[in-house]
Amino acid sequence: MSVTTGPHATDTLPEGTVDAVVIGGGAAGLNGALMLARSRRSVVVIDSGSPRNAPADGVHGLLGLDGTPPAELYERGRAEVRRYRGAIVRGEVTSAEPAAPSDAGDPRFTVTLSDGRTLTARRLLVATGLRDVLPDVRGLAGHWGSGVVHCPYCHGWEVRDEPVGVLAVGPASVHHALLFRQLTDDLVYFTRGTELDEETRARFAARHIQIVDSPVEEVVEADDGGIAGVRLADGQVVARRVLAVATLMRARTEGLEGLALPMEDLPGGMGRRFVSGAAGATEVPGVWVAGNATDLTAQVGASAAAGALAGAHMNAHMVTADTDAALVEVSGHL
Repeated sequence: MSVTTGPHATDTLPEGTVDAVVIGGGAAGLNGALMLARSRRSVVVIDSGSPRNAPADGVHGLLGLDGTPPAELYERGRAEVRRYRGAIVRGEVTSAEPAAPSDAGDPRFTVTLSDGRTLTARRLLVATGLRDVLPDVRGLAGHWGSGVVHCPYCHGWEVRDEPVGVLAVGPASVHHALLFRQLTDDLVYFTRGTELDEETRARFAARHIQIVDSPVEEVVEADDGGIAGVRLADGQVVARRVLAVATLMRARTEGLEGLALPMEDLPGGMGRRFVSGAAGATEVPGVWVAGNATDLTAQVGASAAAGALAGAHMNAHMVTADTDAALVEVSGHL
């Protein structure tokens, strides 16, 4: 296996059947690959190079690595996987589907990349992450990851004491606003047509959260490139430096339709995820899922831990299959 170096390094695809292909090179995928590689499993990570947190300045709330830029964290992770002879391949998966099992009944999968290359794997770990769908407000998307934030635990400290506006998208936005009120005394809640009952209005009033019921037209940009405020339908501009949005979160599914993995919509319009059981196991034998693709609210640390657990279970599953195959082979020679 040849290896190049640098931030966009990519390894060559190994020949023959590998033990595991990991689809996704974020925290979950890399930690799952690390566990597999340390167990002397042949593993290939297919990394599209587009992690969800790429716009963020740093990863926060991760013990020992708080504030580390995402690109630096993932480069360290790739180096660690390679240290144990795992392969990292930059590319997009266009299809992944079951193939004919081995003679012993062990699962097999065919994974095809956008450039036409293919791999055969015994097990798959789906760690594709998710996409955040922002509300359709003019000027909002351009500030995503800087002046527009989602998670109070990931970015709340960095926007403390700033004038914050919460753009409502549904019932979850009420709790979202209360979480951000912990971080700033200057909070405005833009209802954007969502209903607020009298009890919620009273609770907001008790915490000195201002409510704006007028429709939101656009996000106004400041001279420094940040956010200056929110323009309402009546032309008024409400000065804000930060906007918080509870995004619609959808697991990335591109290229995975052939696996027929079960999915579900979460209550409250939170989003859509892959269904998984213990340690990320799915209803499709030989396929695991970990990270934001199945746990939409997991931060980097939780995603990494889920990937590690899935990788360990994948190895244990293959150990059992290897032992069963060895037993059959021995019995055949008796």
